[in-house]
Parts: sequence; structure tokens; C-alpha cells
Amino acid sequence: MFSRFKEKLSGFKEALSSKIAEKVSQAEKLAGKKDNGKTGDSNIEIESQARALSGAGKNAAQAAPEKSSASSSAFAGKATAKAAVAQPEKAAGESKIKSRFSFFEKAKSLIFEQEVILEEKDLEEPMWALEMALMESDVALPVAEEIVREVKDDLVGKKKKIGADTGALAEQSLRSALITLLSKNHLDFDEYIKSREKPVKILFVGVNGTGKTTSIAKVARYLMNQNYSVVLAAGDTFRAGAIEQLEVHGNSLGLKVVKHKTGGDPAAVIFDAVEYAKAHNKDVVLADTAGRLHTNINLMDQMKKIVRVTKPDLLIFVDEAIAGNDAVERARLFNESVPIDGSILTKTDADAKGGSAISIAYITGKPVLFLGIGQTYPDLVKFEPQWLVDRLMGEAEA
Repeated sequence: MFSRFKEKLSGFKEALSSKIAEKVSQAEKLAGKKDNGKTGDSNIEIESQARALSGAGKNAAQAAPEKSSASSSAFAGKATAKAAVAQPEKAAGESKIKSRFSFFEKAKSLIFEQEVILEEKDLEEPMWALEMALMESDVALPVAEEIVREVKDDLVGKKKKIGADTGALAEQSLRSALITLLSKNHLDFDEYIKSREKPVKILFVGVNGTGKTTSIAKVARYLMNQNYSVVLAAGDTFRAGAIEQLEVHGNSLGLKVVKHKTGGDPAAVIFDAVEYAKAHNKDVVLADTAGRLHTNINLMDQMKKIVRVTKPDLLIFVDEAIAGNDAVERARLFNESVPIDGSILTKTDADAKGGSAISIAYITGKPVLFLGIGQTYPDLVKFEPQWLVDRLMGEAEA
């Protein structure tokens, strides 16, 4: 899951690392020049003093040859006194040398404690690499541009310690931008169902073959696990076999399926399902509809009629994550025609790029509610920005 997204991000990390390495190199050279200018002359002076002091004891001990026993004794006393004076001076000189060597070690370590500040001009190449990586991962252009702006705003002026992990810096900024974008219109599905008057009416729309009917069954199972009672409405009266398909799911889950004949009025089917739910104190009605393209005027007009008659609490658009930008465009057009309230992306487990979920949430301004991650009923994940970003960044198992 999302392996291509992780792979594409490497170019952004490398470009940012390269730019920071340039700044680090400049900082190290500048630090070296300053150290040489301040300490060069004093080093020579201290080394000279050290050599002089180290020889002082020897000169005192090797005084002039004895001329007489008396003069020898007198001179020996003076030499001893001079040597005694020389010893503290020698110790002081050695202390200065040690101090100087200690300074060099500290200066060397301080290079790695220094910080480089990222400027806008430093980020031109990394930001271009990031935008390309996002677009190649099926992130729509306006969404990629928004993410790049967020990352750039976060990095400009940021201080980075020399020697710190540049990859971590890049990932931290991108992670923050993604979570901010995905959280803007986030809807807690569980809280929504809990707070609404019953029965809650949920209408599912989308094109054919994207897993819409299977997603309805998965959501039914999800709600049943939270002790909600569910009714299914076979509102896809257009496609042959659609009613039977929903009935198979209903039988598997032990749920009532309200249906009419093929070719009947879907609005009437859903209306009857709602009335059944009210009469039998059911909590949620999940209504299937015929798959349709936004270009089919008659079917889109029919959808508007269904919405007018049934007044759904939630209208959920279903499409495949692997459809990439096609899914994003379909979501946009459906939202313009009959405003959706959220999306479900199926086949997320087969999606190597990961851009669809990011793009649909941004383009429609409506949240992604669930992600389909397999073929069985439990293979449905309630959408959480943190969950998705962890997997996009490779920080959690897919």
C-alpha cells in the first residue's frame, strides 16, 4: 500500500539534503576562517613560550663549571632558587597549551552545534521535487501546490542543527502539511450517527464497478458491530442483477432488504425503506443507487429527484483509490451536481500511489469517511488523517 508514494518522496528528501549540505559546508568554512584569524598568532606565541619554559629548568641545572668548592656551593644555591621559580612558570605554560588544545576540541564540536537557517532560495529545487513527487502519486495539481506551500512556509526560516537528520526534517514538515490538509473537513462518522435522529438515511452514489454495493454491505457490518439496527434499500433498479446482489449481502448479514421490481422508481424504493425503518424502530437506512456517469443527464436528474424525495442525512460518493485523478474528477463533478457529504475509497490496499484520498478531500471540501482495504466485510477502515499519513510516510504497516 502506497509504496510508490514513499519511493517518490526520496527525490524531495535528497534535494533538501543537498541544499542543506551546501549551507553546512559554507558554515564550516566560515567557522574555520574565524578560528584561524583569532587564534593563529596566539598559538605561535604560546608554542614559543612553551619551548622556552621547557628549557628553563635544564639551563638552571647546567650552570657554569665549578671554580672552587665555595663558589660551587654558592652557585648551586642560586641555581636551585632559579629552578624553583622556573617550575611554576613552566606549569603555567603547560596549562595554557592544554587550554588551547581544549579550545580546538570545543571549536570542532561547536561546528556540529551550529545551526543553518533555511531561506526561500534554498528551497526552490526541493519544492519542485516535492511537487513532482506528489503529482506522480496521483495528487491533483491544486492539491500538490497547496501541500508545497504548507511545507515551504514551515521550512523557510527554520533552523537546522548541523549534523541533524535532514530526512527527518523533510518528513516532519510534509507530515504536518498532510495532516493539516486532511483534517480541515474531517467528520467523525461514529459521532454523526450517534447524534442524528433515527432512522439515519445514507445514500450511496458513484459510477458502475467501483465497489459501491459491497461498500454498503461493509458499512452495514460496521454499524451492526456498534449495535445499530440496519435496513438495506435496493435503489439500483436500473442494472440487471443489482437487486439480487444486494439481497445476497442482506442474507449474509441477516438484514432486511426493501426492494421493488427492476425498472421501478428508485426514489419510491428508498422512501418505502425509510417508512419500514420508522415502523420497526430501525436505526439506519443504507440505500443503493444505480451507477451513473456525471455525463448521463437523465440519470443525474434522477439522482436529484431521489435526493429531493428522500432527503438523505448523508450522501456518500464511492470510487476506487486506484482510479487516481479520474476518481478525483468524478468526485468533483458529482459534488457539483448533487453535493456529496463524504467519500469512500475502495481498493486502497491495491493503491501504490495514495494521492486519491488526499485529493478528493481537498477538491470536494468533503471528508473521506472510509477506506476499503480488502474483499471481506471487516475490510473497511474508518478514515483518520493520522492513520493515512502514517502509512503514506511508511511509519506504520500498510
